[in-house]
Amino acid sequence: MAHIGYARVSSRTQDLTIQTTALTGAGCEKIFAEKISGTRTDGRKELSRMLDYVREGDVLVCTKLDRLARSLPDLLKITETLEQKGVQLRCLDQAIDTTTPEGRMTYQILGAVAEFETSIRKARQREGIDAALAKGDDSPFKGRPPSIKPEEVAAAVEKHGNKAAAARALGISRDSVYRILREAQTTP
Repeated sequence: MAHIGYARVSSRTQDLTIQTTALTGAGCEKIFAEKISGTRTDGRKELSRMLDYVREGDVLVCTKLDRLARSLPDLLKITETLEQKGVQLRCLDQAIDTTTPEGRMTYQILGAVAEFETSIRKARQREGIDAALAKGDDSPFKGRPPSIKPEEVAAAVEKHGNKAAAARALGISRDSVYRILREAQTTP
């Protein structure tokens, strides 16, 4: 029986040291660690490597459930994979042990709470962005200023005969040509 650790932080600027130290202290012989959002289901290469690596009788150790997954469906999928492989789960900060029915229930409840917290955080973030956008020109979300004027786009379309050729000549996408011309028509 081996103790295998999994550590994750959401962004490249965050540090994994606290988690890896706790996992080492819990007796983990090997630790898989990565810096990637837990809400992403793709690209979590270390999680995939760890799930391939663990064997029957191993114990997967993480510091918290939200380090393993942020959505209940993702958590249940990981749990199913672990169960099929005969691997137990231990969460250090939440005292979860899936070898018992109570531990499995607690695991699922905390997974649902983690998903709820993520939803609340996203809603608050959206409210903040909407409030900033409502400020108008003082908003940090107004985007960068246009790099090309609608007159230049219209002249390029006229010169090259169509929007696709104009886009190539200007070094912008065809969608940008359409958007710039559309915005120019709606702006008084």
